[in-house]
Amino acid sequence: MADSARSESCWDLAVDLAAHHARTGTEVSASAEREIFQVSTIAALVDGVFTGDTPYSEIMAHGDFGVGTFNALDGEMAAVDGQFYHLRDDGSVTAVDPVELTPFAAVTFFRGEAELDLEHPYDRDDLLEWVDQTVPSDNLFYAIRIDGTFDSVTTRTVRRQHHPYAGLLAAAQGQAQMQFTKTSGTIVGFRAPQYAQGMTVAGYHLHFVDDSRTMGGHVLDFSIRSGVVRLDLETDLHVEMPTSAEFLDADLDGDDKSDAIEQSENVSGHD
Repeated sequence: MADSARSESCWDLAVDLAAHHARTGTEVSASAEREIFQVSTIAALVDGVFTGDTPYSEIMAHGDFGVGTFNALDGEMAAVDGQFYHLRDDGSVTAVDPVELTPFAAVTFFRGEAELDLEHPYDRDDLLEWVDQTVPSDNLFYAIRIDGTFDSVTTRTVRRQHHPYAGLLAAAQGQAQMQFTKTSGTIVGFRAPQYAQGMTVAGYHLHFVDDSRTMGGHVLDFSIRSGVVRLDLETDLHVEMPTSAEFLDADLDGDDKSDAIEQSENVSGHD
């Protein structure tokens, strides 16, 4: 792609600058500069561990950008510019109450090291392929932020679950799916290595919230007309395991959960 060479030089410059200059804005310790802070694992969600014991007040202390969910799998979380949003199954958005608990969340302090203006429209596959070709290694983690004007964004939001929990794949089959058209907003999320599947979502885990912060969800597909892509390289993954009874009793050493993760995260369900 014509944008590829330009993005590579932009990335190299950004990483070099980041190594020599302190981050401005929110004070962050050196150890957290390139850290993704994560609570629990995607494999635990696949196994039906939908009860966590970490409040969002703690999550908020470890990042200003990221994705997650809520106890009982009650919707999706998107964090942008230090604001945490609860994305619900009707497509609506409210502010996260810091006392709410989560069975899974991943956040970082976003820096925007590499930036590229999109010079023509992209669909999801083409844009993410460009990112795949841009990042310096497939073996590291990246935070990705896409701000722009979208022709369409297809999202899903899992509905609140009830005991006994059947697992993430079963919950995804009853997800609410929506399509937003001619809208402006932000896609936030992470790109993880294939070896991290189960610990997190290998590949892309993306959530969307519109500019008015009134609608959004977990991203399944999108078509962007114009915008800006920003990337951060992350070298540290800090994972805190919950101590809820569900997690302590879960059998997480079973069969490979890759197919279930792929289906629940990236495949449309039934509304």
